[in-house]
Amino acid sequence: MITQAIFRAIDRKAIWLVSILLLVAVAVPAANLIIPPGQFGHIPVYLVTLFGKYLTYAMLALALDLVWGYCGILSLGHGAFFALGGYAMGMYLMRQVGDRGVYANPDLPDFMVFLNWQELPWYWLGFDNFWFACAMVMLVPGTLAFIFGFLAFRSRVTGVYLSIMTQAMTYALLLAFFRNDMGFGGNNGLTDFKEILGASVQADTTRAALFAATAVGLAISVLICSTIVNSKLGKVMIAVRDAESRTRFLGYRVEYVKLFAFTVSAVIAGVAGALYVPQIGIINPGEFAPANSIEVVIWTAVGGRGTIIGPIIGAVLVNVGKSYFTGAFPEIWLFALGALFVVTTLFLPKGIVGLIGQYRTMTTRREQHQRPEPTEHKPASDVQPKPAE
Repeated sequence: MITQAIFRAIDRKAIWLVSILLLVAVAVPAANLIIPPGQFGHIPVYLVTLFGKYLTYAMLALALDLVWGYCGILSLGHGAFFALGGYAMGMYLMRQVGDRGVYANPDLPDFMVFLNWQELPWYWLGFDNFWFACAMVMLVPGTLAFIFGFLAFRSRVTGVYLSIMTQAMTYALLLAFFRNDMGFGGNNGLTDFKEILGASVQADTTRAALFAATAVGLAISVLICSTIVNSKLGKVMIAVRDAESRTRFLGYRVEYVKLFAFTVSAVIAGVAGALYVPQIGIINPGEFAPANSIEVVIWTAVGGRGTIIGPIIGAVLVNVGKSYFTGAFPEIWLFALGALFVVTTLFLPKGIVGLIGQYRTMTTRREQHQRPEPTEHKPASDVQPKPAE
């Protein structure tokens, strides 16, 4: 019964998107590992890593869209959940270094030895197990989102005030993780990873496996979000977005609806951060920067909020442009990004997906107008015989 309800809630577009992502999860690693270098169709390792990073960003944008596009919560701090998930995975990767670090200490990471730490902090215990790290990847961002959301939504904080609070939250975490005595590497963060699940993080096969895991993770996130927004709960979320006071007057517990969406969104963002770190090779407090969270808002707006596929398209396209402009014209990238957001806000409020939908609607109407009107033929019984002269 639960399986049937899930399949009824998933729309056709989400099924097509999941199918494409699963195909990409197989095709890209195969093109990297099977096709020899120099042959047509071969994808270099650096492109596999770059594409994997784009997919983690797409997952983060999808997480934001769940709360902004469908619930009306403009969060300017989703980068915090992304970074927390990344730090949880980074702690596991640092524990796997062991005595292969610079100081050859089997128990303490290099930065702790450098800072004269005598023992491993209690909150690092358990991160030598992959399953524990995976649990923390979801539990830490989810718990923070639950506590923050419970206090904010219960107090009925909405609109720009809530957005400022989320931005203040991520900035506070930025300042906290910069401190060396926090035990997370300070300004340098966590880096110099060696292996994951016994495999070298630098190996081509590991890079390909991480890409495939990221594509599958994004596909699962699409299924989860599509199931939520197309269910009865999703209809209530849209009602909260469009008319919160009226929805509350009808008897719905609006704060619980928001809290659920906010917590699920944070968990997805944390998983995206965990997939990001082993592919990039570093996690530092810069990921908490409020500017990063604002960029996620731009990705979602450009692609089209309130859709499943829109944030994914926006995240990929904007970051492809970022990779090009920061290499060719690094001094104008921030101006281009700001101009893109202004143009999208003024002229494309529904983003790229909304523009495509408007074009299809206009084309359909034009075809209907150009279609000739059908001529009515009277039945033979209605035709009166011509009188004889």
